[in-house]
Amino acid sequence: MPVQSLRARPAHRLGARPSSPRGMFLRRLPVIGGAVAITALGGWEMAAALNLDRPTVLGVVLLLLFLVLFAWIALSFTSGVAGFFQLLRGGERRLGIDARAPLPVPAVRTALLMPTYNEPPERVMAGLEAIHDSLVACGRRQHFDLFVLSDTTDPDIWVAEEAAFLALRDRTGDHACLFYRRRPKNTERKAGNIADWVRRWGGAYPQMLVLDADSVMTGDSIVRLADAMARHPDVGLIQSLPVIVNGSTLFARTQQFAGRVYGPLIACGIAWWHGAEGNYWGHNAMIRTRAFAEQAGLPLLRGRKPFGGHILSHDFVEAALVRRGGWAVHMVPDLPGSYEESPPSLTDLAVRDRRWCQGNLQHAAVLPARGLHWMSRLHLLTGIGSYITAPLWLLFLVVGTLIAVQARFVRPQYFPDGPSLFPEWPVIDPVRSMWLFIATMGLLLAPKLLAYVALLLDGPMRRGCGGAVRAFLSLLLETVIAGLLAPVTMLTQSVDVAAILSGRDSGWNAQRRDDGSLPLGEVARLYWRHTAFGLGFGVAAWLVSPALALWMSPVVLGLALAVPLAALTGRRGPGLALRRLGLLLIPEERDPPPVLVRAVALRAGVAGAEAGEAVRRLADDPTLLAAHRAMLPPPRRPRLDPIDPVRLVALVKVAEAATLDEALGGLDRAGKAAALADAAGVDRLVTLARRD
Repeated sequence: MPVQSLRARPAHRLGARPSSPRGMFLRRLPVIGGAVAITALGGWEMAAALNLDRPTVLGVVLLLLFLVLFAWIALSFTSGVAGFFQLLRGGERRLGIDARAPLPVPAVRTALLMPTYNEPPERVMAGLEAIHDSLVACGRRQHFDLFVLSDTTDPDIWVAEEAAFLALRDRTGDHACLFYRRRPKNTERKAGNIADWVRRWGGAYPQMLVLDADSVMTGDSIVRLADAMARHPDVGLIQSLPVIVNGSTLFARTQQFAGRVYGPLIACGIAWWHGAEGNYWGHNAMIRTRAFAEQAGLPLLRGRKPFGGHILSHDFVEAALVRRGGWAVHMVPDLPGSYEESPPSLTDLAVRDRRWCQGNLQHAAVLPARGLHWMSRLHLLTGIGSYITAPLWLLFLVVGTLIAVQARFVRPQYFPDGPSLFPEWPVIDPVRSMWLFIATMGLLLAPKLLAYVALLLDGPMRRGCGGAVRAFLSLLLETVIAGLLAPVTMLTQSVDVAAILSGRDSGWNAQRRDDGSLPLGEVARLYWRHTAFGLGFGVAAWLVSPALALWMSPVVLGLALAVPLAALTGRRGPGLALRRLGLLLIPEERDPPPVLVRAVALRAGVAGAEAGEAVRRLADDPTLLAAHRAMLPPPRRPRLDPIDPVRLVALVKVAEAATLDEALGGLDRAGKAAALADAAGVDRLVTLARRD
């Protein structure tokens, strides 16, 4: 898996792939051309509303900001319209995948990869066991091997992972197809984790399915993806559409409803005009191992963190490199049976977004890479824009307020230099501004309304969402909650972008998966600045003009209520209460597929399980200790392998300790993990534990 150069042009030339749909130019023209036309019309109206016949600095800045932001909205609208017509047609059946056809028999063996990083081990194994059982139920288990790829750095969770893995093998009785591997160093994070597997074991598997720690997929969907990959030798990657499930907090259930109702429309739209130049979301995707190994070795970016170093948001870049290598990349939104979970609260989303923000801003260094398809560059720009638009919206609001201040307090110049018979009135057209605002909101809300129309025409979907009336009430509720939270997210992401531009690295933290509640004091500590900014902004707008304050009220209200909104939406009580009322429902809640029922039941059986202290657990369980020793990495080869100072210091401390408490007291988490990764360290620690 060679590291790819971003500066050298590939030897081959990009071309159309056999699996690419026909007439891609005719698909992209109305979507991109329509967005350009709508943006041009909106810009013309904005210039007229601002009376830019006599341009001012603030007016020009506001117009430029408007054009960028309006283009973003217009492209989402035209893509959504394309998705709506695709839904009406019943989808595209990309790559011949038809969920209603008889289940095929895969022609090749496929590896299922479950990367994990400091996640609750029993929870990860429950999802993997549900996938395994679904493959058994559909009679295709013998065509798949399952790998748990651990990058866990917490030694207690590491040993708990090993115990949970052994229990999984015992429960399934399937010792021949379940494997576990932990990397001593989590270099390059998830991308490095997958790359390590490709380099060590990828040659044995023509295909691999990459999962995430919260992923669940049906055996039916996995088999159909594997079969489609085997039947289309030009395809390098097939991305499924994961549906968000298992949400219990109010925040997670709004995300879940939005993803389930609006997601298929959006995904069908982008799949239709992206064609064989699709994207990769990092999980729930089938990948040709050869294509990935040949093309997706990620380079180190020049410079220091946060822009230099390892690429954090690796998936977009990997898809771009695979397509650059001549392989097709497809999305198949019509295939059911692919699931994931949402962060349980706004705070947890912000933690994840901080990392994603840094990773997407890094894509600016990948954009100039030679040989990329122009659609791949558009994907990278989209990733950058998803975070850059937040500070642009904030700047747009600030500049608009400054223009209002200028109109209110700065004396205008009615007569230009030189002779003139008539004065020139610097007037902002309020009627045109109002209609432009209405048009903008229409473009934003139209995809939601189109998705609702598609829902009404789909009987199972309509019933699964509680019926036409409850689905519409859910749509209104989700829109209100999303509208109130949008200014909070805007300010948070703006701060993140500023922090990253100033050189602050985000790090990499494990995610919470279920309850998102926090003590009110902690929520207030995190969001009081949002409230203060919102109140200050509202007061300033009122002092300038009550009319301006009225226009700004949605933004001000969301920011002013940031603390109670973050606290309320992160709790399970309101979310479960709405579920009992039949609101924010999705079909997977009313009639859950067996694989989700199995995963939830397995998780419930181990709910609240603690990892326990690793050394004492090993000392008390000879079977676990033997497995731990067997899975240790090979010993260091003198003069060949680098010296690990952390391990050397940890081994000395362990050797000199008289008791286990003394040994553990002298080790931090990294030192304890290093000692448990060495056979001599394990033996000494277990000896100390048994003496106690």
